[in-house]
Amino acid sequence: MSNLKDQLKADLTIAMKSRNEVETSTLRMTLAAIMNAEVAGDQAIELTNDQVLAVVSAEAKKRAESADIYKEAGRHDAEAAERAELGVLERYLPAQMSDAELEKIIESAIAEAAGQGLTGPKAMGAVVKAVRTKAGAGADGAKIANLVKAKLA
Repeated sequence: MSNLKDQLKADLTIAMKSRNEVETSTLRMTLAAIMNAEVAGDQAIELTNDQVLAVVSAEAKKRAESADIYKEAGRHDAEAAERAELGVLERYLPAQMSDAELEKIIESAIAEAAGQGLTGPKAMGAVVKAVRTKAGAGADGAKIANLVKAKLA
């Protein structure tokens, strides 16, 4: 069992004992998503720590998108609930990379792509792939794509 999954289970127990409803429901839903991912294939597997982190990241992204949709619809109570759940999940995610650090990685990836003869919009795929590899879980994919698109334009 992965360390992150163990941590989520331990924190769920603590949340249940302290009667923290938001944290309890969020961790339960996240653990359910992890269990679904473990049994999704032809046979059940034990997820690695990185795979568990990917599931937690996906759950956090769902909460952020839902909160934005609720905000646009003027449903501030539902938005607040989604943001509270997002806050719980963000504790388990790695710290996000600063824009300055991300831009340095993007500029070096653009230089590498130019060295291979790729420039302008043609280089977008190669640059995004290289940046995602270097940045890892420390940067959001949509943010990377937007910054790369702006730099290549």
